[in-house]
Amino acid sequence: MSIWNYVVTAHKPTNVTHSCVGNFTGPQEVNLIIAKCTRIEIHLLSPQGLQPMLDVPIYGRIATLELFRPHGESQDLLFIATERYKFCVLQWDAETAEVITRAMGDVSDRIGRPTDNGQIGIIDPDCRLIGLHLYDGLFKVIPFDNKGQLKEAFNIRLEELQVLDIKFLYGCPKPTIVVLYQDNKDARHVKTYEVALKDKDFIEGPWSQNNLDNGAELLIPVPPPLCGVLIIGEETIVYCSASAFKAIPIRPVVYHKSLWRVDADGSRYLLGDHNGLLHLLVITHEKEKVTGLKIELLGETSVASSISYLDNAVVFVGSSYGDSQLIKLNLQPDAKGSYLEVLERYVNLGPIVDFCVVDLERQGQGQVVTCSGAYKDGSLRIVRNGIGINEQASVELQGIKGMWSLRSANDPYDTFLVVSFISETRILAMNLEDELEETERRVQTSRRYFVMMLCMINLCRVFNVATANATQVLLATGGGHLVYLEIGDGVLTEVKHAQLEYDISCLDINPIADNPNYSQLAAVGMWTDISVRIYSLPDLTLITKEHLGGEIIPRSVLLCSFEGISYLLCALGDGHLLNFLLNTSNGELADRKKVSLGTQPITLRTFSSKNATHVFAASDRPTVIYSSNKKLLYSNVNLKEVSHMCPFNSAAFPDSLAIAKEGELTIGTIDDIQKLHIRSIPLGEHARRICHQEQTRTFAICSLKYNQSSAEDCEMHFIRLLDDQTFEFISTYPLDQFECGCSILSCSFSDDNNVYYCVGTAYVMPEENEPTKGRILVFAVEDGKLQLIAEKETKGAVYSLNAFNGKLLAAINQKIQLYKWMLREDGSRELQSECGHHGHILALYVQTRGDFIVVGDLMKSISLLIYKHEEGAIEERARDYNANWMSAVEILDDDIYLGAENNFNLFTVRKNSEGATDEERGRLEVVGEYHLGEFVNRFRHGSLVMRLPDSDVGQIPTVIFGTVNGVIGVIASLPHEQYVFLEKLQTNLRKVIKGVGGLSHEQWRSFYNEKKTVDARNFLDGDLIESFLDLSRNRMEEISKAMNIPVEELMKRVEELTRLH
Repeated sequence: MSIWNYVVTAHKPTNVTHSCVGNFTGPQEVNLIIAKCTRIEIHLLSPQGLQPMLDVPIYGRIATLELFRPHGESQDLLFIATERYKFCVLQWDAETAEVITRAMGDVSDRIGRPTDNGQIGIIDPDCRLIGLHLYDGLFKVIPFDNKGQLKEAFNIRLEELQVLDIKFLYGCPKPTIVVLYQDNKDARHVKTYEVALKDKDFIEGPWSQNNLDNGAELLIPVPPPLCGVLIIGEETIVYCSASAFKAIPIRPVVYHKSLWRVDADGSRYLLGDHNGLLHLLVITHEKEKVTGLKIELLGETSVASSISYLDNAVVFVGSSYGDSQLIKLNLQPDAKGSYLEVLERYVNLGPIVDFCVVDLERQGQGQVVTCSGAYKDGSLRIVRNGIGINEQASVELQGIKGMWSLRSANDPYDTFLVVSFISETRILAMNLEDELEETERRVQTSRRYFVMMLCMINLCRVFNVATANATQVLLATGGGHLVYLEIGDGVLTEVKHAQLEYDISCLDINPIADNPNYSQLAAVGMWTDISVRIYSLPDLTLITKEHLGGEIIPRSVLLCSFEGISYLLCALGDGHLLNFLLNTSNGELADRKKVSLGTQPITLRTFSSKNATHVFAASDRPTVIYSSNKKLLYSNVNLKEVSHMCPFNSAAFPDSLAIAKEGELTIGTIDDIQKLHIRSIPLGEHARRICHQEQTRTFAICSLKYNQSSAEDCEMHFIRLLDDQTFEFISTYPLDQFECGCSILSCSFSDDNNVYYCVGTAYVMPEENEPTKGRILVFAVEDGKLQLIAEKETKGAVYSLNAFNGKLLAAINQKIQLYKWMLREDGSRELQSECGHHGHILALYVQTRGDFIVVGDLMKSISLLIYKHEEGAIEERARDYNANWMSAVEILDDDIYLGAENNFNLFTVRKNSEGATDEERGRLEVVGEYHLGEFVNRFRHGSLVMRLPDSDVGQIPTVIFGTVNGVIGVIASLPHEQYVFLEKLQTNLRKVIKGVGGLSHEQWRSFYNEKKTVDARNFLDGDLIESFLDLSRNRMEEISKAMNIPVEELMKRVEELTRLH
């Protein structure tokens, strides 16, 4: 039964909804704060660029994000308001490097109609009050007292019902708002009001302005000395104040709500429009009198949703429709006339309009190909789990036991690869043709390495284990002897010898302190007592001894440092890895954590990629260990078993790794280090539907291109065929004028061995509310080209197509229609209507299983239909009588159906076949409810990870979803006993992990729409459960005590779940 579901995020939201700049983490520190709908990120501006300081979830969808500084504060505070009417004020705590809550509250009203144009939250420049416009006709005020604390909120009636924007004016003795609104004749005006805090009312303000540009939608208050306000319209920009009125015409564009003041005096502004063009708006003035406005085009960026000017002409452009960017404004234009230079891009998958799950490499691992972005920033993104190794060269070699890379004296690159086998050691070198071959000549490496290598080769027979760095060697022989040597100029000196009580299984002296060539600590793994020990160098004094417990010996130890934090990693013979925090000054170990990486012994090696150090754990499931936001993360490498690895940075293969796996030695480069690997295919147009055809190795997409050159924005729609390896367009079928692609499917029909692409379209006429005409097009791929085989006209938009028992099932406006594939007398084929079913408002989403059809309706939730073969008819079997506006549906199993709706909720319904009466059997019972906080566009069955049959999670069915904010999530249907256990863990975690800003997790996950709010049921929040692994040891123990289960067992069970994504 798929009633008990676990919802987890595989890819966090990347759509930037808000951003602001200020001194949040310190009086002198410049911070960029970014909101990605349900998360906030805090970055520090440093000479090296933007450094991430914190990335935390918010239990709410962020509606307002503003920095402000009350009187008497030395740094800024952060005000956040959510779409569900909660707010909080956050302050940075430098000691713990976390945010703490200064104030919080609920600003919802019992009655009131939520605003159509979204919530507005503004803060008075003199910090006298916070203003919120949440409901039509009401302006909510949260006043500050003179100590900068918030007082009780109150409402003021606002005459203007259709408010487009509200801002506070600068330089007013009393707090003054300016309101841009539309009257009932659709004309737009601006009014000002003073807020009288004592009387809790408005007083008519100093000025107003009637009959503005009909496209006016944005206000920009201008700071002193000029004061006043800029009103941005579609055709004009107006500067307005009590004493002045200036206007300039502009090319008709829609300015997004993205702008930023460049100068403190407010004479220059950056404006972004919906074509991704960035303009500079200049207010010209003499002394304090405004004389005019000028606007200049700077260049093209992603379509901006927010713009933040950081410093030194560096600007952050946050985008909802494309990748966000960090850009530099230059004084001189480049060859193309642009004043912009892109310094960095930040990947954004949003909005994911559609996606499909494919196994392109045929390795049994799913990849997700998304239709991402919109307008000119549309793209396809190939998302796969794990890190790819791009093979550069390989050679067959059996039985490799170890590998090291060497370089000649003063050579910046590695030239030799030392490969050791049971009975011999060979040296491979790069020849002039960039091939690896065995070298006969004596290796003239620098003396230091040469001595070290000789020592390793000559003494290998005597010594069991050895390790070395640039100046030190540590060796262990049988019987527990530990020998420490130092490398001088051409000489090796024995410095110290120690006798330990047991045999030694592994050693490491990787330098992690300030000196990169000399280590003051040695890590030693032991047989018999199964411990790991830290010794000091050069005197080999025992500092710390940690018993590992269990019966499996440590096989590899490594001292390493990530993001300035030192760790000891210790790998066991059964594929487990322990990590400890290491105090380099006294050698103490703390915060022990254990993860299972594979089932075979692991060997650990460091390597560097893009100036950061990472660790490669070679075993039957090779893994890269890296650090992000001061947390250790593990990402699987897309290779089968790896026995050894060493970095090999040669001139021909820079930044490469040498990898020994079953019978061969491979040299390859490594992808960017992240858990999910994302490859972008920019299209320059908006892909809306996608589908893969295994037999022809192609993708087909429905896309639209905006032609911006003409005066009228016109859209052109296409069906495009892409090669599934190169992702190049290989064929295009243009659709008619006003016709757009709504659905696409790859399928075959009964009595026909060919596979076809079927496309459903709609003619979207400007004068029609709903399309009254569409087509179903059937294509075959012949010689890499789309050939139209058949077409069928329909009486509406073809919202969905499904293969159904060798026939084609289409959802056309309010009806479900079944077509069969008929052979005409002349040998051609056609679609012929067989039967249908009316009774929907708009049948938008359809899924089928056997003879059952599940329909997601525009506003009538989910209904279940059945096809009856004998009668050749489709009948309704049951429906959910709730009024849910659907955005996606999927069938989890024969009886349970999953839906997502437009209030960002998920729910499941159950077919009640055992019901006693017809009425009971005709009702789909709601069995699960959950607030996801994301708008889901598509569910698909599939998995992002290799399904290993030996693990428990290999048997758990999963559904992947994609959302507007660029989230890729996984819903896993759990066995009941596992669900009960995790529900208990979630309840205990809620007590220990408190939401940022005091927001409640329980309220956030409760199913919420205009009609009702009910607690989540039969859904678990995997993000909360998996955050157990990031807790400190003592908080883990607190939960372990409450659960009455040992910490190690809890960690093991939660780690298993992380393998789902």
